[in-house]
Amino acid sequence: MNYTALSLPEAGDTVIVGMSGGVDSTLTALMLKQKGCHVIGVTMSLWDGRIPEVKSDKPIREACYGPGEEENIQECQKFCDEQGIEYHVIDVKKEYNEKVLEYFKSEYRSGRTPNPCIFCNRYIKFGALLDGVEKLGIKYDYFCTGHYAKIVRPESGVFGSDKTPCMIAGATDITKDQTYFIYRVPSKTLEKVRFPLAFMTKAEVFKLAEAAHLEAAKREESQDFIGPEYFDMLFSDKPSVPGDIIDLDGHKLGTHRGIEHYTIGQRKGLGVALSYPAYVQAIDAKTNTVVLAPNDALNADGLIADDFVWPGDIEPSDAITAMVKIRLASRPVEARIERYTPAEGEEFKGQPWKVTFTAPQRAVAPGQSCVLYSDGIIIGGGIINRTI
Repeated sequence: MNYTALSLPEAGDTVIVGMSGGVDSTLTALMLKQKGCHVIGVTMSLWDGRIPEVKSDKPIREACYGPGEEENIQECQKFCDEQGIEYHVIDVKKEYNEKVLEYFKSEYRSGRTPNPCIFCNRYIKFGALLDGVEKLGIKYDYFCTGHYAKIVRPESGVFGSDKTPCMIAGATDITKDQTYFIYRVPSKTLEKVRFPLAFMTKAEVFKLAEAAHLEAAKREESQDFIGPEYFDMLFSDKPSVPGDIIDLDGHKLGTHRGIEHYTIGQRKGLGVALSYPAYVQAIDAKTNTVVLAPNDALNADGLIADDFVWPGDIEPSDAITAMVKIRLASRPVEARIERYTPAEGEEFKGQPWKVTFTAPQRAVAPGQSCVLYSDGIIIGGGIINRTI
């Protein structure tokens, strides 16, 4: 199938730019202003101070959720004042707490490994933030961010239909590709979304930012959803429940400090000494156990995923073949995707799909996203329910 990349904003267009204080979003705002667009900067306010600020002699890594938000907002305001750009801070704390933080904690406590950035993009950055803009009475032609991705439209209907919804494609700089994070953003929302950095490399972005003497070019890039210093405090609303660490045969190897502190594939911090390298192979919330196994036992032939999203809400009527990513850092692998009929007692969110890999994949983690690609275009994705 052929696709056409959608055009970027032109001079005279009113463009909302989601700004974080980082180099990508700051340069995006500057480029659009220099192009002649009427730029309005907006920043999400997430931090509500519910967790005490950590004081440390060591540098605390930049994170999306943390007390550093106030400084980021000040930097965005300073930049916009210098450039004559209208600027607003949109309060999305309530929505963020409900849709991201509570989801994050609930998933970990259920023995699953969530990806909060995916839900933040779906419900906050491309949801509550834009709702807040509309409540301010601001009319706009486009919403732009510093994501490395492209918005395209198929030249013929998807999955045999006559509909040609907006879809997400990989960026030119494949080392910075962020399509995995935004796969759940609805096609209807994507109609007004554009990513001006889609055709640039990170090196080019830094070069332009430094040439423009942007303070953002000197900032450390955000690496985490939340700094590791705050992780335990985020879960302090309920006491952790210790349980057994066992092997594949059910033999007790030790005691874990609460399943929310473990993820599939983890090796460090297990507190168990064995004669072989051991990894977390499974987490069972019902029995409150963490299962360890040798590396080879972490391979899976496939998975069952549910809570799927499809371009334009159009799902395939038959089995399809696609390239699949089971986590952000994984390489896409070819797989067959077909409808799955639940067995008695199985519960799913929406229609579940069975994904069978052409080659076994390591450390498939329930709760993570399984994103489907064809020719570098996202054609769907869901949440991993269990492995096969």
